[in-house]
Amino acid sequence: MKIATYANARTTLEARKGVGKAFITAFRSGSVMGFLLAASGLFVLYIAINLFKIYYGTEWEGLFEAITGYGLGGSSVALFGRVGGGIYTKAADVGADLVGKVERNIPEDDPRNPAVIADNVGDNVGDIAGMGSDLFGSFAESSCAALVVASISSFGTEHDFTAMCFPLLISSMGIIVCLVTTLFATDFYEINDTKQIEPTLKRQLIISTILMTLGILLVCYLALPSYFHIYNMGSTPRGVHWWGLFFCVAVGLWAGLIIGYTTEYFTSNAYSPVQDVADSCRTGAATNVIFGLALGYKSVIIPIFAIAVAIYVSYSIAVFYGVAVAALGMLSTIATGLAIDAYGPISDNAGGIAEMAGLSHSIRERTDALDAAGNTTAAIGKGFAIGSAALVSLALFGAYVSRASLSTVDVLSARVFIGLIVGAMLPYWFSAMTMKSVGKAALSMVEEVRRQFNTIPGLMEGIASPDYATCVKISTDASIREMIPPGALVMLTPLIVGILFGVQTLAGVLAGALVSGVQIAISASNTGGAWDNAKKYIEAGNSEHARSLGPKGSDAHKAAVIGDTVGDPLKDTSGPSLNILIKLMAVESLVFAPFFAAHGGLLFKI
Repeated sequence: MKIATYANARTTLEARKGVGKAFITAFRSGSVMGFLLAASGLFVLYIAINLFKIYYGTEWEGLFEAITGYGLGGSSVALFGRVGGGIYTKAADVGADLVGKVERNIPEDDPRNPAVIADNVGDNVGDIAGMGSDLFGSFAESSCAALVVASISSFGTEHDFTAMCFPLLISSMGIIVCLVTTLFATDFYEINDTKQIEPTLKRQLIISTILMTLGILLVCYLALPSYFHIYNMGSTPRGVHWWGLFFCVAVGLWAGLIIGYTTEYFTSNAYSPVQDVADSCRTGAATNVIFGLALGYKSVIIPIFAIAVAIYVSYSIAVFYGVAVAALGMLSTIATGLAIDAYGPISDNAGGIAEMAGLSHSIRERTDALDAAGNTTAAIGKGFAIGSAALVSLALFGAYVSRASLSTVDVLSARVFIGLIVGAMLPYWFSAMTMKSVGKAALSMVEEVRRQFNTIPGLMEGIASPDYATCVKISTDASIREMIPPGALVMLTPLIVGILFGVQTLAGVLAGALVSGVQIAISASNTGGAWDNAKKYIEAGNSEHARSLGPKGSDAHKAAVIGDTVGDPLKDTSGPSLNILIKLMAVESLVFAPFFAAHGGLLFKI
């Protein structure tokens, strides 16, 4: 966050020299987050394993069971970063947009708007702190899930430490690959034109995926024994060749790329889905909302098939260990994924600074071009986060089932089915809480902004300055207060279900939450992203079609702003927070599994 905050003003200054210089500044500062996260996460995990080894000695099963706490810690902080950050940023954003753009007709990021500082701070809180902690949680948990399953497989029983650390080796290979990939954006190619920005960012994903596939092949060949056995619930261990795990990791890696590109197709205004949404603004906000929702639901289809294929291939090769390393494969290019993601809020803030500092129109155009590309890449980042969360929580589910010593989970038994149906309800309950929190906070923000416009003399003329601090305080207080109920829902559900209903019902709850949570998360973030870019498409007016929908302030544009405002909590609060719900419940159940197996299910014992 610190570097992102320094970088946004520097990006604005670099934009005076041209778009290429500004892009490099924003991209390099974004990549700081990616590399810091991957490197520090890996480093601390490796140190933790070696310290625990001093205590546990050769008893590896206990050692790696203790390491699961690492994932739980990462995820529980991520919950507050995501939910709190999401509420903070969107309360300010919705408040600033509704009063500033719709009622007062002043441009976005205008310094006369009292909520503008809170809005720009919120971009850092939600998109940088929230996204970073979220993907760190995924990274820590998929490593933990793989290590737990490996510790009871032949790697653990034969004490082969190199093979045991295979999950960590994948991630470290990822750091090297991403370092090379970053050079393609900053050093090998020059960007001279705004049209080159988005292709350059998308090229990052492809380059890192291709190089990583070769990297994984190398790691598998060097680190793994040629033939080994993987623990299989309740039946004989599954024998696997070293190249089998290569396919597991690679299928996760390429599924991530497919999810990223599908997300981009549905949320970028270069393609027909978003242009159709923009076109529907002609007839008002209602049709815009209908088209946007339909787009979100439709955008779920391909990612789910990609996740399904990844799960089937990796599971049939190496059971749940395969699923865990497939999740790590998807996250192996995390440094690049986060670089193009953190690039978004940095360039967004650079545009805000250009507007507030009253810089020339050409600079604002350059920062807007950077920002529009950043919006799409942020959507790609969210797609990655959700896809990896699905694989991670399935891997954790497998680790949980093996720790709770269940041989099968029978959907037809009443205990499991009631869990399944309640688990599928939880993402809706959670979304209801987060959406309402944003609504409440935005309501008080709108009232405060209106009050300042009406009571401070000379504010609209730009003579008097608004009271920014009050708006920042509203956002801060709301985010801290409102993140407690959703947090409690996620943290307490596994404990209550495990203690009262036992391990079978809890297995049902985890499966239900995973299945419904992924769908809502993908559709919510893509709907919001599409509405946002439909508004930007009308504002930019780059094509004949966009110009026919009107300049800023036309009826179609106002309808687009309403769609964007509705989509804000969907794409930045509810959608992204859901992947933490499904991961955190799974990792918490894994940590407490032996306890639930021994003492849980009190209601059924009566």
